[in-house]
Amino acid sequence: MTRPNPTALIADDEPLLRDELARMLAQAWPELQIAAMARNGREAVQLYQQHLPDICFLDVHMPGLSGVEAAQQIGRRAHLVFVTAFDQYALKAFEHGVLDYLVKPVEAARLADTVARLQDRLGSRHPASATDALLRQLAEQLQRPVAASPSYLRWVRALVGQAVRVIAVDDIDFLRSDEKYTLVAWRNEAGQPAEALIRSSLRELLPQLDPMQFAQVHRSVVVNLRAVSHVTRGANETADIHLKGRSEVLPVSRSYLHLFKQM
Repeated sequence: MTRPNPTALIADDEPLLRDELARMLAQAWPELQIAAMARNGREAVQLYQQHLPDICFLDVHMPGLSGVEAAQQIGRRAHLVFVTAFDQYALKAFEHGVLDYLVKPVEAARLADTVARLQDRLGSRHPASATDALLRQLAEQLQRPVAASPSYLRWVRALVGQAVRVIAVDDIDFLRSDEKYTLVAWRNEAGQPAEALIRSSLRELLPQLDPMQFAQVHRSVVVNLRAVSHVTRGANETADIHLKGRSEVLPVSRSYLHLFKQM
């Protein structure tokens, strides 16, 4: 018989991401109680034995013992949800349907779907889980080098007011350097313009951004090309970038004007 208040364990080696997932779960599933939060796979197994939660949210990549290896030890005693920053695992390994997964940064809509499936599964006698063979396959896959396209930055963590926000890179309109800090201009959940500061320079961030999506247009400015509305030419081989739904106008210096010759 299902307990009135289901319980969960969250395992992730990033404390900010543990807290963010817990916050999102509190909104998506108020009745769910977070019984424990683990910093790695070994701690996840230990805390599972101590609390016996109904659901385990396991980060795939954790030091020491991975989320998949922890799942092998937990087995069919809990409903498993893997959390991964790598789409190739989600698309190939979890397509069997017996497991659920979340891709970082976790999106509210995807989490709502996962919660709905978990609520349905909690009524079953045995948790939906993978076979031992499938978990072994996943564990072996994690040990192999990934021969895929370059892994670009998917999210940034920034202080917004008193809260640390995990901002999806796709939601960023532009980045502008400010000495040791970088201003992140992004869209919040309601699609409204928002800003935050992060303590990383453009020099550090630019190699981590997908060059097909982000372009440096000035010594201190990087823009998301998907956010560009139009470009107006100026004097002395310069230009200004106008953004969709934002009042800011970004300068394009002479060195980068060639990027917009066809716009």
